[in-house]
Amino acid sequence: MAQPDTGLRATDGLPPPRPVSDLTILHTMVASAWIFAAFGFAVSSPQEILEGLMAIVNERDALITDYIYVGGTGAAFVNAGLLTLLTCAIYHVARAPMTGVAVACLLTVQGFALFGKNVLNVWPIVAGVLLYARLRREPFSTYINTAFFGCALAPVVSEILFSTQIPFFSAVPLAIGTGLLLGFILPPVAAQLFKTHSGFNLYNLGFTAGVIGVLVVAIYKAYGFIPQPVLLWSSTDNLRLGTLLVFLFTAMILGGLVFDRYALKRMLSLMKESGQAPSDFIATAGFGCVLVNMGLCGLIGTAFVLLVNSDLNGPTIGGIFTIVGFAAFGKHPANIVPIMLGILIGTVAKPWNANEPGIVLAALFGTTLAPVAGRFGWYWGIVAGLIHISAAQSVGAFHAGLNLYNNGFAAGMVAAVLVPVIKAIRELPKRGRR
Repeated sequence: MAQPDTGLRATDGLPPPRPVSDLTILHTMVASAWIFAAFGFAVSSPQEILEGLMAIVNERDALITDYIYVGGTGAAFVNAGLLTLLTCAIYHVARAPMTGVAVACLLTVQGFALFGKNVLNVWPIVAGVLLYARLRREPFSTYINTAFFGCALAPVVSEILFSTQIPFFSAVPLAIGTGLLLGFILPPVAAQLFKTHSGFNLYNLGFTAGVIGVLVVAIYKAYGFIPQPVLLWSSTDNLRLGTLLVFLFTAMILGGLVFDRYALKRMLSLMKESGQAPSDFIATAGFGCVLVNMGLCGLIGTAFVLLVNSDLNGPTIGGIFTIVGFAAFGKHPANIVPIMLGILIGTVAKPWNANEPGIVLAALFGTTLAPVAGRFGWYWGIVAGLIHISAAQSVGAFHAGLNLYNNGFAAGMVAAVLVPVIKAIRELPKRGRR
């Protein structure tokens, strides 16, 4: 009897991976969120968590605002777990397909809920995208990933609520209205700006949010309001947080092997993929292989932070979890390591240390340029990292930290300039032979 078409194909002589339901994938994301929440309650008392959550939701949230610094470890992890659980519930109600980009989105929410996104400031933007979908008479599931990726602009909502001289009762409707407007314009702008980098910047919404953020700040300044920079960075217990991350990522690898006993062998094929967006690794390699890839990429990110003698805290764990999420949608060890290496090399000739906050975050989030290494070779990945480190340190001033995906904004410009140059260079020998 013929087997049903699952969309998954046999590769390198291996049988096709076992299909996994959307509900199973969503439950895996829920489990990750519960682990974060449970960890929060394990390290802090309920009173400390409640007080910490109040401090978090009343914070400005511009880059770089470490929620562990603001509200304590327990509150930060409970905020991350709770926000991710709420997001998973919305995905379930919306019947959104659990594709690679959906997994990337959910784990990005979980990571950034440690430094910038909270249970208060994301909803006006999500509601704005929902309004856009309703006016277009399309299901919200079509735009749900854009909605939650678009919460990169959540600090705009917090900035209006907590950083202006506007009376609170006036600030509330202004913050909600601004968030609705931002959410409403995100889908069409993101679709247009994707063409600029052709999928070589995996954080397209970061590029989009950066462009919109520049306009928001320009309007702010025109009315005499200049957002102030922020650097709240905790130096916490690397051993305790490192143990949590190693446990999580090891569990992902073991879980992947349970889903698919050929997962490690499939990794060899997966690492030949360029990762250029859209690259849904769940569709091409199966969820088991993706879980293994997520675990390996997470361990690489964690090892990088520790090797450069930096801190495991809200921002760096957020960066690691974003890498893990996008291991379902474009990233794998072979295309992220060259970017990291290029950024490390870039610190040698510049007045920066590899363990400075901006540099560490650039190395983690700069892996958004992984498709450059995947498509054109590791050496071009190093070049992309070298260029990105300078761009990422400079562009934040334009959006004043109101775009949480600063590296996505920088990488969009790097890809838009570098990729055409690479293609032109690669075509030169072909023309010479004619």
